[in-house]
Amino acid sequence: MLSPRPEVAALKSCYHGGPNYAEFERLGIRPEEVIDFSSNSNPYPFRLDFSIDDVVIDHYPDSDSTDLRRLIAAENGVKPSNVIVGSGSMEVIRLIAQAYLSQSDRVLICKPTFGEYEIACRIAGAQVIDLWAEERFCFRFDARRVAALIQNLQTKAVFICNPNNPTGQYLSLSEIEHVLEVNPSCLLVLDEAYIAFTKNSWDSMDLHSHRNLVIIRSMTKDYALAGLRLGYAIADESIIANLEKVKPPWNVNAIAQRAGIQALRDKRYLNRSERLVKRGRDYLINELSAMGFHIVPTMTNFFLMGVDDAKIFRSKLLIKGLIVRDCTSFGLPQYVRIAPRTLPECRRLVHAIKSRD
Repeated sequence: MLSPRPEVAALKSCYHGGPNYAEFERLGIRPEEVIDFSSNSNPYPFRLDFSIDDVVIDHYPDSDSTDLRRLIAAENGVKPSNVIVGSGSMEVIRLIAQAYLSQSDRVLICKPTFGEYEIACRIAGAQVIDLWAEERFCFRFDARRVAALIQNLQTKAVFICNPNNPTGQYLSLSEIEHVLEVNPSCLLVLDEAYIAFTKNSWDSMDLHSHRNLVIIRSMTKDYALAGLRLGYAIADESIIANLEKVKPPWNVNAIAQRAGIQALRDKRYLNRSERLVKRGRDYLINELSAMGFHIVPTMTNFFLMGVDDAKIFRSKLLIKGLIVRDCTSFGLPQYVRIAPRTLPECRRLVHAIKSRD
């Protein structure tokens, strides 16, 4: 019998929530009528100023995303050799694991968090060590515990989502520096997919010269480009060179590259949508708190809300054409994650929650 590698055979798929079209069909729900509060991306569509006819699609795209890479570098005050562009930040995560991890390596993952870190590590055959944040501290990671484990277990890498998905917690510059400096041989993967919507954020580019740090960003989240897939990493030149060795050629298509360039040049879009997203988030938090729900404090656009049973809570809203993120897959079966949409859509969600029974 033909079998895959043991690491793949033992792998469990990572649940991501979001629209499930087979589920919609089973329930008789039209996909175009569903409002998705489970996706923590920018809810305001980014309008492209070009059509597909304006893009050369009968040639392979630039394998290095050169123009986009230069623009990302300029925006962040680094050199193009410090940047790699991926088909979404998820591809960058896979590249890191492929380039740096093997069966003999221990990897620390701060949880609850994005499940793809673990998937990438397990595909590489690495041993995953979980460090769980405590509910009584609003699921905030303890940087001292992280540093102690790195030192005691001699981990090869540590994954920290900052601000964290799904909890919205955010570590300070000094806390990240402490983790970085405890062992220069341990690679810190700092995922800043939600940094654009983060209150009082600090500039991680001040740390990019560390030779054991990779900073990941998601243009998918910032600019509502989920259908195109765009993300990037910033790191020391030696790390980027290693990631390029395992990067597939032509990994970012021509349309995505052009959309990314337009997005980075449009300063007003992100500033405007950031204000609107904050207004929607604050409205939801205030209304749901007034209804008696426990809201976990957050530093970014989405938030956790305590419920009796996340699966049942989600199901009751789905029947009404609304999706929230059941956090059972994060290990939090009594929480849902909610990200704001437009204010009228947020009002509809509040009304549906009030009348869900």
